Amino acid sequence: MVNSVDLKLATADAKTLRQHLLHLLATLAYREGDFVLSSGQRSSYYINGKLVTLHPEGALCVGRLLLSMLPEETDSVAGLTLGADPIVSAVSVVSAYEGRSIPALIVRKEAKGHGTRAYIEGPPLPEGANVVVLEDVVTTGQSAMKAVTRLRDAGCAVDRVISLVDRQQGGAEFYRKQGLQFDAVFSIEQIQAYVKTID
Repeated sequence: MVNSVDLKLATADAKTLRQHLLHLLATLAYREGDFVLSSGQRSSYYINGKLVTLHPEGALCVGRLLLSMLPEETDSVAGLTLGADPIVSAVSVVSAYEGRSIPALIVRKEAKGHGTRAYIEGPPLPEGANVVVLEDVVTTGQSAMKAVTRLRDAGCAVDRVISLVDRQQGGAEFYRKQGLQFDAVFSIEQIQAYVKTID
Protein backbone atom coordinates (compact mmCIF):
# COMPACT_ATOMS: atom_id res chain seq x y z
CA MET A 1 0.00 0.00 0.00
CA VAL A 2 1.37 3.42 -0.99
CA ASN A 3 1.88 5.86 1.87
CA SER A 4 -0.22 9.00 1.35
CA VAL A 5 2.57 11.13 2.84
CA ASP A 6 4.98 9.89 0.14
CA LEU A 7 2.46 10.78 -2.58
CA LYS A 8 2.03 14.30 -1.16
CA LEU A 9 5.79 14.81 -0.94
CA ALA A 10 6.19 13.77 -4.57
CA THR A 11 4.22 16.85 -5.65
CA ALA A 12 4.66 19.18 -2.65
CA ASP A 13 6.08 22.68 -3.03
CA ALA A 14 9.54 23.60 -1.74
CA LYS A 15 8.22 25.14 1.48
CA THR A 16 6.39 21.93 2.42
CA LEU A 17 9.42 19.80 1.54
CA ARG A 18 11.70 21.98 3.67
CA GLN A 19 9.36 21.82 6.65
CA HIS A 20 9.04 18.04 6.43
CA LEU A 21 12.80 17.60 6.08
CA LEU A 22 13.40 19.91 9.04
CA HIS A 23 11.01 17.80 11.13
CA LEU A 24 12.79 14.58 10.13
CA LEU A 25 16.24 16.01 10.88
CA ALA A 26 15.11 17.30 14.28
CA THR A 27 13.27 14.13 15.34
CA LEU A 28 15.39 11.38 13.75
CA ALA A 29 18.91 12.72 13.22
CA TYR A 30 19.54 15.23 16.02
CA ARG A 31 20.76 14.01 19.44
CA GLU A 32 22.26 15.81 22.43
CA GLY A 33 25.01 14.32 24.60
CA ASP A 34 28.81 14.03 24.53
CA PHE A 35 30.15 13.16 21.08
CA VAL A 36 33.45 13.10 19.18
CA LEU A 37 33.02 14.18 15.56
CA SER A 38 34.90 12.89 12.50
CA SER A 39 36.90 16.14 12.67
CA GLY A 40 38.13 15.10 16.14
CA GLN A 41 36.22 17.92 17.83
CA ARG A 42 34.00 17.23 20.84
CA SER A 43 30.38 18.31 20.62
CA SER A 44 27.33 18.49 22.85
CA TYR A 45 25.15 17.36 19.95
CA TYR A 46 25.33 15.05 16.95
CA ILE A 47 23.46 14.82 13.69
CA ASN A 48 23.32 11.40 12.02
CA GLY A 49 22.15 12.45 8.59
CA LYS A 50 21.88 8.87 7.36
CA LEU A 51 18.86 8.31 9.61
CA VAL A 52 17.07 10.81 7.37
CA THR A 53 18.70 10.31 3.96
CA LEU A 54 18.01 6.55 4.12
CA HIS A 55 14.41 7.13 5.24
CA PRO A 56 12.00 7.00 2.25
CA GLU A 57 10.37 10.35 3.03
CA GLY A 58 13.74 11.91 3.85
CA ALA A 59 15.28 10.68 0.61
CA LEU A 60 12.38 12.07 -1.40
CA CYS A 61 12.61 15.48 0.29
CA VAL A 62 16.40 15.55 -0.09
CA GLY A 63 16.28 14.52 -3.73
CA ARG A 64 13.67 17.12 -4.69
CA LEU A 65 15.11 20.00 -2.63
CA LEU A 66 18.74 19.53 -3.65
CA LEU A 67 17.82 19.04 -7.30
CA SER A 68 16.09 22.43 -7.21
CA MET A 69 19.30 23.99 -5.86
CA LEU A 70 21.54 22.69 -8.65
CA PRO A 71 22.66 25.08 -11.41
CA GLU A 72 21.19 24.27 -14.83
CA GLU A 73 24.64 23.38 -16.19
CA THR A 74 25.18 20.59 -13.62
CA ASP A 75 26.42 17.41 -15.34
CA SER A 76 26.67 15.22 -12.23
CA VAL A 77 26.40 15.16 -8.45
CA ALA A 78 29.01 13.50 -6.27
CA GLY A 79 30.04 13.04 -2.67
CA LEU A 80 32.41 11.29 -0.33
CA THR A 81 31.30 7.85 0.80
CA LEU A 82 29.41 7.02 3.06
CA GLY A 83 27.38 10.01 4.16
CA ALA A 84 26.82 11.36 0.66
CA ASP A 85 25.93 8.02 -0.98
CA PRO A 86 22.16 8.11 -0.33
CA ILE A 87 22.06 11.85 -1.08
CA VAL A 88 23.60 11.69 -4.55
CA SER A 89 21.48 8.62 -5.33
CA ALA A 90 18.27 10.38 -4.28
CA VAL A 91 19.07 13.46 -6.36
CA SER A 92 19.93 11.33 -9.39
CA VAL A 93 16.72 9.28 -9.21
CA VAL A 94 14.54 12.38 -8.74
CA SER A 95 16.34 14.10 -11.64
CA ALA A 96 15.27 11.29 -13.98
CA TYR A 97 11.64 11.76 -12.94
CA GLU A 98 11.91 15.50 -13.53
CA GLY A 99 13.54 15.21 -16.95
CA ARG A 100 17.09 16.26 -16.08
CA SER A 101 18.83 12.85 -15.73
CA ILE A 102 21.84 13.85 -13.65
CA PRO A 103 24.14 10.89 -12.88
CA ALA A 104 25.60 10.30 -9.42
CA LEU A 105 29.21 9.65 -8.51
CA ILE A 106 30.55 8.17 -5.28
CA VAL A 107 34.05 9.18 -4.22
CA ARG A 108 35.97 6.62 -2.18
CA LYS A 109 38.14 7.64 0.78
CA GLU A 110 40.81 5.21 -0.41
CA ALA A 111 41.38 3.76 -3.88
CA LYS A 112 39.66 0.43 -4.50
CA GLY A 113 42.10 -2.38 -3.72
CA HIS A 114 41.25 -4.47 -6.77
CA GLY A 115 39.97 -4.23 -10.34
CA THR A 116 40.39 -0.71 -11.71
CA ARG A 117 41.59 0.65 -8.34
CA ALA A 118 39.31 3.63 -8.92
CA TYR A 119 38.65 6.45 -6.46
CA ILE A 120 35.42 7.43 -8.21
CA GLU A 121 32.48 5.13 -8.94
CA GLY A 122 29.74 5.98 -11.41
CA PRO A 123 29.11 6.61 -15.11
CA PRO A 124 32.04 8.08 -17.06
CA LEU A 125 31.85 11.82 -17.66
CA PRO A 126 33.47 13.98 -20.34
CA GLU A 127 36.56 15.99 -19.45
CA GLY A 128 35.60 19.22 -17.71
CA ALA A 129 32.14 18.01 -16.66
CA ASN A 130 30.45 20.30 -14.13
CA VAL A 131 30.05 18.39 -10.87
CA VAL A 132 28.38 19.59 -7.66
CA VAL A 133 29.55 17.96 -4.43
CA LEU A 134 26.81 17.06 -1.94
CA GLU A 135 27.21 16.40 1.79
CA ASP A 136 24.93 15.60 4.71
CA VAL A 137 26.57 17.61 7.50
CA VAL A 138 29.43 20.13 7.20
CA THR A 139 31.61 20.96 10.20
CA THR A 140 35.13 21.99 9.14
CA GLY A 141 34.57 21.23 5.45
CA GLN A 142 37.43 18.73 5.16
CA SER A 143 35.34 15.67 4.22
CA ALA A 144 33.65 17.18 1.17
CA MET A 145 36.95 18.82 0.19
CA LYS A 146 38.46 15.33 -0.26
CA ALA A 147 35.74 14.65 -2.83
CA VAL A 148 36.36 18.00 -4.54
CA THR A 149 40.09 17.25 -4.82
CA ARG A 150 39.57 13.71 -6.20
CA LEU A 151 37.04 14.95 -8.75
CA ARG A 152 39.27 17.80 -9.90
CA ASP A 153 42.19 15.38 -10.20
CA ALA A 154 39.94 13.28 -12.47
CA GLY A 155 39.33 16.26 -14.77
CA CYS A 156 35.97 17.46 -13.44
CA ALA A 157 35.09 21.10 -12.89
CA VAL A 158 33.90 21.55 -9.29
CA ASP A 159 33.00 24.96 -7.90
CA ARG A 160 30.07 24.26 -5.56
CA VAL A 161 29.30 22.26 -2.40
CA ILE A 162 25.76 21.84 -1.05
CA SER A 163 25.06 20.37 2.37
CA LEU A 164 21.88 19.44 4.17
CA VAL A 165 23.19 20.93 7.44
CA ASP A 166 25.86 23.51 8.22
CA ARG A 167 27.12 23.13 11.81
CA GLN A 168 28.55 26.66 11.46
CA GLN A 169 31.99 25.65 12.69
CA GLY A 170 34.14 27.02 9.90
CA GLY A 171 33.13 24.90 6.92
CA ALA A 172 31.47 27.72 4.95
CA GLU A 173 34.47 30.01 5.43
CA PHE A 174 36.87 27.21 4.46
CA TYR A 175 35.02 26.57 1.20
CA ARG A 176 35.01 30.27 0.33
CA LYS A 177 38.78 30.39 0.82
CA GLN A 178 39.05 27.43 -1.56
CA GLY A 179 37.08 29.33 -4.20
CA LEU A 180 33.98 27.18 -3.76
CA GLN A 181 30.38 28.34 -3.52
CA PHE A 182 28.64 26.82 -0.52
CA ASP A 183 24.97 26.42 0.27
CA ALA A 184 23.20 24.58 3.07
CA VAL A 185 19.54 23.66 3.32
CA PHE A 186 19.60 24.30 7.09
CA SER A 187 21.92 25.80 9.67
CA ILE A 188 22.33 24.01 12.99
CA GLU A 189 20.64 27.01 14.63
CA GLN A 190 17.48 26.39 12.60
CA ILE A 191 17.39 22.73 13.61
CA GLN A 192 18.03 23.46 17.29
CA ALA A 193 15.33 26.16 17.29
CA TYR A 194 12.88 23.67 15.81
CA VAL A 195 13.87 21.00 18.37
CA LYS A 196 12.87 23.40 21.17
CA THR A 197 9.38 23.73 19.69
CA ILE A 198 8.75 19.98 19.84
CA ASP A 199 10.30 19.16 23.24
